[in-house]
Amino acid sequence: MLFTFLRLGCRSFGGPVAHLGYFHAELVQQRRWCSEQEYAETLALAQSLPGPASSQVAFALGLFRGGWMGALAAWVGFTMPSALLLFGFAWGHAWFSGGIGDRTLHGLQLVAVAVVAQAVLTMQRPLAPTWGLRLIALVAAGATLLLPSPFTTIGIIGSAAALGSLLQPVSQTAKTSAAARTETVSARAGWIAASAFVILLAVSLLSVALLSAKAAELHTLPVFGAFYRTGALVFGGGHVVLPLLERAVVSPGWVDESSFLAGYGVTQAVPGPLFTFAAYLGAVIKDPTTGAVPGSLLVRAGMSLLALVAIFMPGLLLMVAALPLWRQLRQHPRLLSALRFVNASVVGILFAALIRPVGTTAIHTCFDAVIAIAAFAALARLKAPPWTVVVAVVLCSVAAGAIHP
Repeated sequence: MLFTFLRLGCRSFGGPVAHLGYFHAELVQQRRWCSEQEYAETLALAQSLPGPASSQVAFALGLFRGGWMGALAAWVGFTMPSALLLFGFAWGHAWFSGGIGDRTLHGLQLVAVAVVAQAVLTMQRPLAPTWGLRLIALVAAGATLLLPSPFTTIGIIGSAAALGSLLQPVSQTAKTSAAARTETVSARAGWIAASAFVILLAVSLLSVALLSAKAAELHTLPVFGAFYRTGALVFGGGHVVLPLLERAVVSPGWVDESSFLAGYGVTQAVPGPLFTFAAYLGAVIKDPTTGAVPGSLLVRAGMSLLALVAIFMPGLLLMVAALPLWRQLRQHPRLLSALRFVNASVVGILFAALIRPVGTTAIHTCFDAVIAIAAFAALARLKAPPWTVVVAVVLCSVAAGAIHP
């Protein structure tokens, strides 16, 4: 189980949709670890929950196949390659200063512009296909830009869910079919996971009060809370994690915007889930007492692991909690309507992030704008592999710096 998902983690380029295609080919068609219907039901459940859909599917398939140890092996195997690569970049990030290093980092920031623009376009089609849902997205974008607060995103998502449940279409019905292998998870285990999710979410919200604390011993709790809270609110795809993480780590001054966007650009060039961006951020968070990134490899590795586990934990807990209840949950029209409005609101949140901080931080000249537009066209129209776009944009940025230093 571990080596199967480790191999998938090493070659799963292209984002969550591509990951799910790799899973289907390897685990359903080739190895026959589950049926087509079980895979479809597991995917439907993952897409209805906050969190990284591809990692949740991997975790559930590992659970079906090998129990709790199988679930752990699946998550570790799929997550490890990209997490190690991003931690390595974070460790060498300080060497990227002056000359070629600065231009390389700037190229990665431009890649982030193109990737987020493509994500907004791709997500708008299925998540906000009607004018009513597009209006929800625009309102969410405006609120995000006008009210820059750590609680804004929570308020937007909660308001969208409440509005969606109230405006449930009369004709909306839910189809029933055989659920995935929910007998793998007992109702007791589901309630324990749900309770753990709620308790940890409450702790993460309370940790906001510790953001102003300067003592080093209080540093780990706010960091865990920030990443856990982010993982609990990511609806609609891995790219939505960008604006949430920006508010979690850039707003309090833990990570500067240039380093944040550079890491996000590198994340596009590595395989595996986008949530492993947290492994990079945890390794570059500044120490609250010194205002500098810790120089100890052990400390940075510990913070990286803390951030990585914290951001994945909510989605995995919710998957365990929902599996025994999925057959009943999917028959509630109000819940499905609330999810539709939530998904539309996260499109708006991501669009706001495209404007600020992604666009305002990365684009300074007309040449930057041209490069970002060309990268977007390569991704959205030519369907170029993301890693090739990353390499091309970085080379263009370095070349431009050599011509006009």
